[in-house]
Amino acid sequence: MLTAEDFTQLPLLMWEKVFSKVKKAVVFMDDRCAEALHWSGGAAALLQAGARNVKQFSSFEACGENEPKAVFVVSTLLKGRTVDIIKDIISLSHFQYCVVFTAVPHSVHLFANSVSTEMEGYPVFEQFEEKLCEWMGNMNYTTEVMHSPMVFAPVSQQLVVASPFAHLFPLLPADLESINAKRPEKKRFGTLNDLDGHSLPVELQIEIKSLVSALNSMFETAGIREESFAVGPMSRIIAGELANHNQAKNRRKTAPNKASIIFIDRTMDLTGAVGHHGDNLVEKILTVLSPLPGHVTDVEVDMLELTSVQRTPHSQNTVAPGCLAQTQESSARPLWETMLTSKHKEALMEVRRHLVEAATKEKLPIKMSMGRVTPEHLCSYVKLFRSSWEALESHCGVLQLGLATAQMLRHPSLARWDSCLAFERLLLQALGDSDFPAVLRQLLPLMKPCGGEDSSSSGSRLREDECGPDELILLLIYLYSLAEEALHVDTREEELEKLERELIGALTLVITRETELSPLLQNLTGCATPEELSTERAHSVVEKMFETLRGLSHMRDHLKQLRSVYTASDGVHQATYRPFLRQILEEVFHPDQPECPDIEHMSGGLTDLLKTGFSMFMKVSRPRPIDNPLLFLFLVGGVTPSELRLIKDTVTKLKPGTQVLVLSTRLLRPTDIPELLFATQRLRPDIGF
Repeated sequence: MLTAEDFTQLPLLMWEKVFSKVKKAVVFMDDRCAEALHWSGGAAALLQAGARNVKQFSSFEACGENEPKAVFVVSTLLKGRTVDIIKDIISLSHFQYCVVFTAVPHSVHLFANSVSTEMEGYPVFEQFEEKLCEWMGNMNYTTEVMHSPMVFAPVSQQLVVASPFAHLFPLLPADLESINAKRPEKKRFGTLNDLDGHSLPVELQIEIKSLVSALNSMFETAGIREESFAVGPMSRIIAGELANHNQAKNRRKTAPNKASIIFIDRTMDLTGAVGHHGDNLVEKILTVLSPLPGHVTDVEVDMLELTSVQRTPHSQNTVAPGCLAQTQESSARPLWETMLTSKHKEALMEVRRHLVEAATKEKLPIKMSMGRVTPEHLCSYVKLFRSSWEALESHCGVLQLGLATAQMLRHPSLARWDSCLAFERLLLQALGDSDFPAVLRQLLPLMKPCGGEDSSSSGSRLREDECGPDELILLLIYLYSLAEEALHVDTREEELEKLERELIGALTLVITRETELSPLLQNLTGCATPEELSTERAHSVVEKMFETLRGLSHMRDHLKQLRSVYTASDGVHQATYRPFLRQILEEVFHPDQPECPDIEHMSGGLTDLLKTGFSMFMKVSRPRPIDNPLLFLFLVGGVTPSELRLIKDTVTKLKPGTQVLVLSTRLLRPTDIPELLFATQRLRPDIGF
C-alpha cells in the first residue's frame, strides 16, 4: 500500500526524465514548473544532476558561445507565447543541442490542434524538433521534444498540490450564463450540473485534460487502480474525464493497488476558505507575508536577522529571501508538518522547542524563556546562529520557519484577523435569528473609509484592527456562501436589492478612499495606484462582485443531503459552522450510513455501467469510497491549512489507521478566494495562446 512517504516521493519521480537530460546544459524553466520543483529540492536538484545553470524562461535570457546545450522545461502547450520565447532564446544563443520538456501530453497537443483521432507516434513533437533545428541554423544538430508531468508539489506528507493548475476553479452561475449565451435556445443548460466537458470552451477543456493526464501518470507510477467519485459540477467533469481516459482504463486493468478518489468543488463550501476560525499558524503566515515572486503557495521570509546588514528601505533586496518549503531538510520537515496541521498555540511551542534544541545542539549561549512565545524570543534565538556559519547552514530550514513565525506575529495586519473572527461569530449567531437582509445590514457600520492623519470623524477607519476593504470583501463572501441558511425565511427581493445598492455604494467609497491599494484590490480593479482608480471603475467592479456573490448562495442547490454548512442555535448550544469536508468524511466513514446520493460514482466503462443498471433490478452493490484501503480527496479550487488539520483529526476519530491523502490545485489563504471569484478567467484560463 502507498505510504505517506511514498506519496511525497511521487512528484520527484516525475522529474527523473528531466534530471537525466540536464547534464552540462543550461536549463530554462517557466514559473509554474519552477514552483512544482521548488517543493522537491528546487534548483539544487538540477545542479546536482549536472546542470550548468538555471535561468528564467524569458525572451530576455540567452546563453554564450561556450554553452551549446539547453533544456527547456515548460508547463504549457508548445504553441503561441511559449514557442515565441523558445525561438527568441535560441536565436540569441549558440545552441547545438536542445531538449524541450512540456507538462502537456501529446494527446492534448493533438486536441489543441483539432485532431480528434489518436495518431501513431508523436507527430506534433517531431515537427517541433525540426523547428528547433531550423532556429539553431543546422538541421544536423540534436533536438528532443518530450512530455513529463512536472506539475505536482509535495507540500507535506498529507498534501500534494498541482501548482500549474492554481487558477482552475469551479464554475459559477455567471459562467453558465456565458456558456448559454453562445448556444441555441433549445440547447441551453438549466443548471451548472447539466454541463458536460464538450460544452466548455476549448481552453478549459485543455486545462482539464492536462490535469487528468498528470493524475493518470501519478497513479500509473504508484500502481493505483482507482474508483472515481465527485461532489459538484466541475468535479463531475474532471472525474468523468479520468474515468474515461484511455490510458487510465488500460492502467486500471492491471494496477495492483486499489484506491478511491473523491473530487470536491471548492464552491460547495467557501465559508471554510474565507473564514478566520482555523486557529492555524501557517494560514496566518500565508495571509500576512508577501508571496515569493512567481509563486502561488510559498511566501518570502526576511532573512536580514541572520546577517549584520543594516535595515534600510532598500536592504530587503540585498539578502535573498527565505521560504516555507523546507520539505528536504530532515530537522525542518517534522516542524513544518506540525505547523501545518496543529493548533496555533501548539505549533508556536513547537517552533520555540526546535529553535532551542538547535541552539543547544550547537552549544550556543541560549537564554531560556518560559510562558508565552513572543516574536522577540524567537528572533533572539535566531540571532544566536549569526556567529557560526556551520550552525546556520545545519539548521537553515528551522531558522527560516522560526523567522516566518516571528514576522507573522509582529505583522501589523494580524490584528485584523481577530476582528474578522469576532465578526464572523456574530454573523453566525445572527443568521439563525434574523432574515438575510437584517444580517447583511450589520456589515454597513463596518464600511468605514480610510481616515487621514487630520481626520477625527467617527465615520473614518483609524485603528489597525478595523476592517479594511479586503476584510469586508471576505466577510461578504462568508455571509453569501452561508446565505442559503437564511434565505429559507421569506426574503423580500426588493428589500434585499435596496440594501445591496447601499452596500455597493459604501464599499465603493471605502475602496476609492484607500491611500494604497492592496494586492487584492490591484487584481480586482486592474489599477496599481489609487490615482489610477476612478469612482466609476470601482463602482463597476463592486457591482460585478455582487452579481457573483448572489450566485454563491445557490452552489449547493443540486445536493439532496449535504445542503447545509450551518447548524442553528437550539437555545442550549450556539449556532455553528459545519465544514463540508467533515460532513463528506462522516458520510464516507460512518459504518451504518446508507449510500450518500451527493457523492456520485463516475463510471468508466461497460462493466461499471452494467453494475449501475443491474442495481435497479437486483441487489448489486455499487462502488463506495470506503471499499478501498486508500482514499484521495481532490479539492478543485484549493484547500486551506486548517482543513488539512480537520481532515487529519476527523479521520483519526472516525476510522483510525485509514490512509487519507489530499490532492488540490493550491494551498489557500483567505484572500485567494476573492481573486478566484472576481478576477479570474475561469472559462478561458491562460494557456499561452
